[in-house]
Amino acid sequence: MKTVMLKIDSDNIEQSKINQACEILKSGGLVAFPTETVYGLGGNALEPQAAGRIYAAKGRPSDNPLIVHIANEAMLEELVEEISEKAKLLSNHFWPGPLTMIFRKKRIIPNETTGGMDTVGIRMPSHPVALALIEQSGVAVAAPSANASGKPSPTRAKHVLEDLDGRIDMILDGDDAQIGLESTIVDTTCEPPVLLRPGFVTREMLEKVIGPVDVDPAVYEKVENGVKPKAPGMKYRHYAPKAELTLFRGDMEKVTRHINKKIEEDICQGRTPGVFVSQETRKQYEKGVVLCMGTRSDEETIAHCMYDVLREFDRLNVDVIYGEAFEQDNLGQAIMNRLIKAAGYKIVDIG
Repeated sequence: MKTVMLKIDSDNIEQSKINQACEILKSGGLVAFPTETVYGLGGNALEPQAAGRIYAAKGRPSDNPLIVHIANEAMLEELVEEISEKAKLLSNHFWPGPLTMIFRKKRIIPNETTGGMDTVGIRMPSHPVALALIEQSGVAVAAPSANASGKPSPTRAKHVLEDLDGRIDMILDGDDAQIGLESTIVDTTCEPPVLLRPGFVTREMLEKVIGPVDVDPAVYEKVENGVKPKAPGMKYRHYAPKAELTLFRGDMEKVTRHINKKIEEDICQGRTPGVFVSQETRKQYEKGVVLCMGTRSDEETIAHCMYDVLREFDRLNVDVIYGEAFEQDNLGQAIMNRLIKAAGYKIVDIG
């Protein structure tokens, strides 16, 4: 299969390019497209064969459910059994935008799309290219991140091409994703609602709208074998670079001293260590491959750069990666959720 890459201007969308992508979706093919979070790999959510192609292209376990993307409220009503009052409040506040909600699905959505679950995650993206593609194709679009399963999510079209060239039909290149983290996922089928995956829409923001929100233990802890994930990113290793990643948490002065010691040991043993740091501590690292995530004073910069930095370590062929932990409140909750899973839950507390 030849993967076609089309450059598309988000501010001046060419209808002919959207039409080409729509025809691929309607014929059961796969199109990668930009969203405000990360690039998504889209297929017709109501076609079991399209879901199968998504799983195959990504190498994704088939019990890992796909998020369904819609363009308007009417599409939501066609897909779900019930929309709770709290779900309505959340959609009014955060849609279009980086929030996915879990609903009881109607039979129209095949089990292949939802990993065998009787629930479905749905969101309405705010990116103009994503909305145009969904609305003009006339189909709900199942779209996980457009990367090989387990790797860092793609925030640029070139990341998609690196992972999926020859495995999908088309990539719509709409420049870099603005946020850089996947959507927040909240289960609205229970009371109180449960945060399944943190994201740009934080728990604090959700609670201002609907009151108390619980947090699923899988946000920071490994899911036991045999447990079906209710949302993407809950069970399997995700977001991971090729090299083994270890996170260090504690007093920052002690953390930097400990990481520098590890770097020295690796260099002496002939390994190439990488370390990701914040702008605040960048000058404290003189050896190894040092990449800056952003500044702790503006966590959005860290969220935006994180996956790009992890992919850069792959390109530079480092042998091991060390990273500073971040605070686990507000957007830091989402950042640490991704980093902990990328590290395979390997986190060291420095006393």
